[in-house]
Amino acid sequence: MSRARTARRIAAGAAYGGGGLGLVGVAAVGLVLAEVQFAKRTVGTGLPDPPRADGLYGSEFGGPELSPGPLRMAMLGDSTAAGLGVRRARQTPGALLASGLAAVAERPVELRNVALSGAMSDDLDRQVSLLLDGDGPAPDVSVVIIGANDVTRRMPLTQSVRLLTAAVRRLRLAGSEVVVGTCPDLGTIEPVYQPLRWMARRVSRQLAAAQTIGVVALGARTVSMGDMLGPEFAANPREMFGPDSYHPSAEGYATAAMAVLPTLCAALGVWPESDRLDVSRNEDMLPVAKAASAAAGEPGTEVTAARGPWALLKHRRRRRLPAEPVPEPAAPSAS
Repeated sequence: MSRARTARRIAAGAAYGGGGLGLVGVAAVGLVLAEVQFAKRTVGTGLPDPPRADGLYGSEFGGPELSPGPLRMAMLGDSTAAGLGVRRARQTPGALLASGLAAVAERPVELRNVALSGAMSDDLDRQVSLLLDGDGPAPDVSVVIIGANDVTRRMPLTQSVRLLTAAVRRLRLAGSEVVVGTCPDLGTIEPVYQPLRWMARRVSRQLAAAQTIGVVALGARTVSMGDMLGPEFAANPREMFGPDSYHPSAEGYATAAMAVLPTLCAALGVWPESDRLDVSRNEDMLPVAKAASAAAGEPGTEVTAARGPWALLKHRRRRRLPAEPVPEPAAPSAS
């Protein structure tokens, strides 16, 4: 069965309450569980909590007291969204994206990060409530990175997509633009061996495609995290991965942020490139399922809704993050 067809089945099951597609078939459960336990003992352990990066970025472009005030940006999701594995707030993806957005928009950005290390998609409802249930306004834009733990803990894929789309729907109804970094390709993690590596790659790409189908229908945009965003990670794993060989290093997070930044800015209408297709970069308009399937295998690819059942498959030019070191965040405003 093609990835596009499988992704459509998963997304349809999520939308209409169908059954879940698990990680593996019954015949392989014993061997795969042994591999999973080995991988869990090898990666993702012994790291301190990620640094808090909430605050104001790009203060040189004005302050909260100036009209129209700062852009409000939220980060939601798992340990990758939280920035697990780095020591300084300015090295987290949220800080990098907030600083980059401020530079492109020439406007301050107030960041709030509610992502939680170890979170699965069933934690997104709580995270969205933290953002929306207070007295303040909703975020102007929200970045969600989720899915890896759903795969490793064998959450049914339909349930994973259902929970993500419910969270995105709440954010969209509140007026927030949404960018989803889809499930990364877990087959690239060095300590994971066959057959788990092949199965993890297959299922994580299926989930990424189904996530795209589900959230693009709600007006969100997706960016494929793929094999941790391309050849940089494959060529330089010691630099791009952190000490646990699972989470990105500071360099790895910067590479990921560079891939997400164009879509983040485009969602707010401040990216210099339009949503028109650029055929010189093999961009295309495809049925949503086919665009989602293609993006799952092409790291850094954006999918955004076009018209009807069609979506744009875009390869936006990456823009370097600010050349100057990202400053530590200023204290959040009282608004």
